[in-house]
Amino acid sequence: MSIRCTVESAFFIAWSCLEQSGELGPPDETSNFLLDAIEAQLRRGERRQLMLANKAIDAWRAHAAKSRPSQQARIG
Repeated sequence: MSIRCTVESAFFIAWSCLEQSGELGPPDETSNFLLDAIEAQLRRGERRQLMLANKAIDAWRAHAAKSRPSQQARIG
């Protein structure tokens, strides 16, 4: 499988997962972030689609958690 197909598949998996879980952010920001995360892993030698997708999802979730205000700060 070509690198292009691997990237496309990993991106689609990550995007679909975030969309279904309601965690998808602004489309431009999310797509750029996911592609950057996938590209960084490719540079380190990762080629497994599911691993690329899972790591990109984890990175997005960490990024999103830092970007939004803490829910507990609003409650108190």
